[in-house]
Amino acid sequence: MKKSAVLRQMLQERKAVPVPGAHDAISAKLIEKTGFKAVQVSGFGLAASLLGLPDMAFISFTEVLEFTRNIVDAVNIPVMADADTGYGNAINAMRVTEKFIRAGAAGMNIEDQVFPKRCGHIEGKSVVPLEEMVLKVKACAKIRDELDPDFIINARTDAIAVSGVDEAIRRGNAYIEAGADMIFVEAPRTVEEIEKAVKGIKGLVSINLFDNIEGGKTPLLSVEELAAMGVARISIPVGTTFAAARGVLNYLEAIKGGRLAPERKDLVFSFNEFKDLVGVPEFRDQEKEFLPTFVE
Repeated sequence: MKKSAVLRQMLQERKAVPVPGAHDAISAKLIEKTGFKAVQVSGFGLAASLLGLPDMAFISFTEVLEFTRNIVDAVNIPVMADADTGYGNAINAMRVTEKFIRAGAAGMNIEDQVFPKRCGHIEGKSVVPLEEMVLKVKACAKIRDELDPDFIINARTDAIAVSGVDEAIRRGNAYIEAGADMIFVEAPRTVEEIEKAVKGIKGLVSINLFDNIEGGKTPLLSVEELAAMGVARISIPVGTTFAAARGVLNYLEAIKGGRLAPERKDLVFSFNEFKDLVGVPEFRDQEKEFLPTFVE
């Protein structure tokens, strides 16, 4: 079964599938290793890991596509791409959709913010006119239907921050009508707003959580609570990025000043663990089979 079909089947169950964000191939492999069923490429994480900059439209589509392709190739679970605003108008968004499908992504997020966009939990957002986003979704849906009808178009609306939850619901239903498969309701501020959005939108709904992180605008609810509401997907976009930053900082603090910390094995993978993660044993088997001068 295609990965897009696997993802579609999971989402249609409306059991709040948790989808952590990956900022590189290693974080994606760790997400798969720990048993998650899908991974989300984190635009926030890519901007931070590649450029050391915030999620404010500093990273190009070419860069995002390359990293997305690497992540798709690194794991066997479905990968959802981050299309930001489509990197332009509806015609640009059609090409973005085509490239992500051909790269092997199972779906993508595309949002209704004005370009240059920003992280949904950072202030200063504005959204494009409803008609503009509707036509952009229609354009993306046309490419989806031609190349991979199971590919998930997750249309994100940031309208809550601008005009409130009722406008987010109105836009969500318009995007569903235009061909979106799921609506990413960004940054609802209360449990009541989440419930209202899920009930009001006539299609699948995705909610974004900043798990265990101060500063996110959405209340932290359990998977069970969100599944009971009928949420299809929980995006956890930046947890791995923030955990990686904390982990590296903890390690560097332990060894700064010329010290070593051999007793702090809790801070690092062992060499053998990391070799297993990146597939060294499999490549050694290939060397044994195909290299005439294999060295044990």
